[in-house]
Amino acid sequence: MTIEHGFHATMTAQPGKGDELVEALLNAPSLPNEDCVVFLVGRSAGNPDIVHVTEGWVSREAHARFFATEQAQAMVAALQPLLAGDSQYIDEVPVGGKAAL
Repeated sequence: MTIEHGFHATMTAQPGKGDELVEALLNAPSLPNEDCVVFLVGRSAGNPDIVHVTEGWVSREAHARFFATEQAQAMVAALQPLLAGDSQYIDEVPVGGKAAL
């Protein structure tokens, strides 16, 4: 499967809310979506309130279609109270690797 669109996001949780942010992301509705090929959640080893997400989608259009859904918008709204400021996004298209969790 080809990944044509992706990004890496860094989010900072409100102090002490890193676990809640990670849990919310690991229950994201994009995980079972067939157009979402990569969805990895990680966190800073030095600051547990800094959380990273790497996503890879089959296309920019598939990502846009998904995030226009009510389910995706509800997830975004649920994340907002957990965040301290704006998330940082970097253009990234996953090309391979391994995630054995």
